[in-house]
Amino acid sequence: MSGRLDLRRGVVVSEAPLVVEVDGERRPAWADEVLLGPMREGDEVVVNCAALDLGLGSGGFDVVHVNLTRGLGGGVEGDAHVIKLNYTSLQHPVEPVEGRKQSLCARNIPQAPLIGSGPGVEAGSTVGASAGDGSLPAKVQVAVLPLHGHLAPAAWAAAQARPGIRVGYVQTAGGALPGSLSRDVAELRDRGLLCGHITAAPAYGGEHEALSTVGALDAAATALGWDAVLVGPGPGIIGSDTDFGHGGMAALDSAHAALSLRLPTIISPRLSSADPRERHRGLSHHTATILDLLLAPVTVAIPEGASNLASQIDATGASRHLLQEVPVDLDAYAASGLPARTMGRQLADDPLFFESPLAAGTLLASPAGGAVGGTVPRKL
Repeated sequence: MSGRLDLRRGVVVSEAPLVVEVDGERRPAWADEVLLGPMREGDEVVVNCAALDLGLGSGGFDVVHVNLTRGLGGGVEGDAHVIKLNYTSLQHPVEPVEGRKQSLCARNIPQAPLIGSGPGVEAGSTVGASAGDGSLPAKVQVAVLPLHGHLAPAAWAAAQARPGIRVGYVQTAGGALPGSLSRDVAELRDRGLLCGHITAAPAYGGEHEALSTVGALDAAATALGWDAVLVGPGPGIIGSDTDFGHGGMAALDSAHAALSLRLPTIISPRLSSADPRERHRGLSHHTATILDLLLAPVTVAIPEGASNLASQIDATGASRHLLQEVPVDLDAYAASGLPARTMGRQLADDPLFFESPLAAGTLLASPAGGAVGGTVPRKL
């Protein structure tokens, strides 16, 4: 049963960083100013204190629920009538990106081979769309990310492998829902490493709004003209230390969404060489579960030289998937100035964590059906 909202009155005592005084205590806070409007020193606000009181690592701050001083009476702009966060106190109208252009299904695009298809792939295996003449957005490829920490390395690697590629980000459930929360997205957009940002329900507040992940991917391939898509949760993955009760399960839905549209689908596995939790060392149980439950084959990108992971992946019972070893340039990424820290660990402490999305991003930028760096994909 759900607990009641932990709402308290407070006063803004600092704008940047945002700090709210609650019951005489100064507490770090965050406000979604896209929904709530600006926060100014002296404003009276109502904050949700649950995360900070529970000592959550990635959510260790209060969240402003409403600004009582200047946040009331904002009104509705435009004629959008579709609601996100529906039937909550934060419901608001959006203009869905779905339906702006004829969908992939409506175009009846034929299927294409698995990414990296070659020796060892069963004849007739299909997961991707290919028009053949290049006139349709048929070769849009999708890389499914297990964590928000994979976004920056994957986007950077794709740009390095194919300068000028239009890679966009679809934010899903599994982590933070507000699209404006991620500093990584803002930096990647500023650097031109992401061409756009769609928030798919229940996520909200991106540059484009989609009511489903399938709709977001379809719009990316048609209406928005992206070359490739990175799809994954926002910051701060949720978890309950159970097999299925964690934000990593969003990757299953995302992969199935891509496969349902017959788009070439890559999994960026959650890997770690230093996570203190045994279930996340090597191949994380999050990714192992996804590979076991997937209803169709995908390509699993791993860094070159990490073939020892094959036995771990094979142990999931996921022998129908393809394993693609991809060369990565960890030193160049480290010098890029992009985020290089995960859960308190620096890149040098846990290189395998960062090598995985670097491999996925590089593979994402490669032609569908092609090998990368001379490596040969193989069936597990």
